[in-house]
Amino acid sequence: MIVAGGALALAAFVQAFARLRRRGRPDLAGFDRAALFVLGIAIVGVALLSPLDALAERRLSGHMLQHVLIGDVAPALLVVALRGPLTFFLLPPAVLKRVARIATLRSLLGWLLRPRVAFAIWMLALGLWHVPLAYDYALAHPLAHDAEHLSFMTAGLLVWMQLVDPARRRVLGRSGRLAFACCLFVPGQVLAGVLLGSPVPLYASYASVGDQQLAGLVMLVEQATSLGACAAFLLPVVPRIPERNRGRLLVRHPVRVAD
Repeated sequence: MIVAGGALALAAFVQAFARLRRRGRPDLAGFDRAALFVLGIAIVGVALLSPLDALAERRLSGHMLQHVLIGDVAPALLVVALRGPLTFFLLPPAVLKRVARIATLRSLLGWLLRPRVAFAIWMLALGLWHVPLAYDYALAHPLAHDAEHLSFMTAGLLVWMQLVDPARRRVLGRSGRLAFACCLFVPGQVLAGVLLGSPVPLYASYASVGDQQLAGLVMLVEQATSLGACAAFLLPVVPRIPERNRGRLLVRHPVRVAD
C-alpha cells in the first residue's frame, strides 16, 4: 500500500512536471521542485519501509522520529515542491474535470482546506494518538497503526498547505500564516515537555524513561527547526537604507527612521 501510494504520487507529479515544461514554463517546473518532491516521497519510504520501522517498535524515540518524518518533514517538502501551477496540474485534465463536476467533493475539499478545520484535524491527530491507551492500542493492531500514520500524513499536508499556500488561495496573509505556525508550535512543545518531564514511562510498550525523554527531544528539535524556518521565511524583510540616503530620510521622516 505504501509503495503503491508513493508510485501513484510520483506518477502524478511526473505528468504535471512534463505538461508544464512542454508548455514552455520550465521556470514553474524546475528540477529543484522535482528534487524536493522525490525527497519528500523518499522520506516517507525511509520512515515506513526502512529499519527505522523496526526500531520504532522497540524505542519510543524511533517511533517519534518516524512520526515527525511522515507528519511534518515529508508533507512540508511535498507542499513546497508543488507550490504554484504545479498544484493544478497534479491531476490529469480528464480526472480534474470529473472532480470539478462533483459538487460534494468540491465542498469537502474546500472545507478541509479551511485553516480552522486543518488545525482541528492536526490537533485531533496529535492529541488523540498520543493518549497512552490509543498509542499502545495502535502498536498492537496493524490496521490502527496504519490509520495513525495516515492521519499524521493527512494532517501534516493540510497544515502545511496553510503555511505554504501552494495554490495561492490567500485565505491567510503573511501575518496569518505566521500566527498559524505559532499555533502549531505550542501544542507540539507541550507534548514534548510532557515526554521530557515525566518521571515515569507513559506508554506500556516503552519502559525506558531516558528513551522517552529522547523522544520528547526529537519532537522539540524537529518542530523548532521546521516551523522556525517557516516563521523566518514569513517574517517581513526590512529593506536596508543606503548610508548616503539615511540623512535625507532622517530629515523627511525623523520618527520612522528613528524607530
